[in-house]
Amino acid sequence: MLEPSNEEVSRRAEVMAAIFECIRANRPVKLPPFDPAAGNQVGAEPNPFNGKVGDLAYQFEGEEDLLHLIIRRADHQPLPPNEARAVAAWLFSGVPPALIWFKAGTIEQHFYLGHDDLLKYSGG
Repeated sequence: MLEPSNEEVSRRAEVMAAIFECIRANRPVKLPPFDPAAGNQVGAEPNPFNGKVGDLAYQFEGEEDLLHLIIRRADHQPLPPNEARAVAAWLFSGVPPALIWFKAGTIEQHFYLGHDDLLKYSGG
């Protein structure tokens, strides 16, 4: 059961607001430049489009009309899909699960969603 802290809920609100702003302005949701000193994971460095909930880290990126969500454990250990799905459901609150495309991995789990669907169903 996912139980975000008040700080995690606040960070989610900041991240989603930044994403909504980009979508409305027709700007890409960009990853920061890769910094090997921050770790070997894309999006490990703090940026407007990432956060964490519990021991799971999430990172958004996207261009044109498709938003990509990457979820991984902060310790880089394997992540079962059901744990990542709970985070995606929390982040994409209000979006029907049938509109979210899921690509399973071992260490990371990936989710894709159309920008218009995010705005329409999440209140953005």
